Amino acid sequence: MPPTSPDAPREELRGLRVLAHPLRLRLLSLTTARAYSAAEAARELGASQANVSYHLRRLHEAGLLKLDGEETVHGGLAKRYCYDRSSRLTAGTGADEYAAVASALGEELRRRSHRRDPRHPGSLTDAEVWLPKATWERVRELAEEIGELVHEEAVPADSPGAVPTSATLLLFRMADGRGDGE
Repeated sequence: MPPTSPDAPREELRGLRVLAHPLRLRLLSLTTARAYSAAEAARELGASQANVSYHLRRLHEAGLLKLDGEETVHGGLAKRYCYDRSSRLTAGTGADEYAAVASALGEELRRRSHRRDPRHPGSLTDAEVWLPKATWERVRELAEEIGELVHEEAVPADSPGAVPTSATLLLFRMADGRGDGE
């Protein structure tokens, strides 16, 4: 189904599946603090410009990146993209969608963990637990608040006093396996 407007995300890119590629996750992180062209992002990430350009376009089509300007470079047009902080993914209900994103997040987390600075404490939580409904709602709200804060406060890598930070959080309610639909 075609988008309703030129700026509307294509249907197949609306959900979490658009994040199911480690390079797209890295591009979203990279473009959170400043805009990049495909060539600049490729140099920063050590990837080919063609590959980065493709994934930037997919993220833009999904509504996660916004065009932040264009400039003429060597006779061609270079588009600069930055993370659209007002964007929101519409998560599908399928387990496959979450599994694809979890796989990409796992790969990205493995890459980042090799860069962990052991001189500084981090935070780790892993749980598969049952929570009271009110607690679940509060935890979900806090997770959203953390995500918003991390993205709103991101600064370019060369900013004085900037601390390189990795943040990964995938929080979801699980089926209880008892047929309870609530």
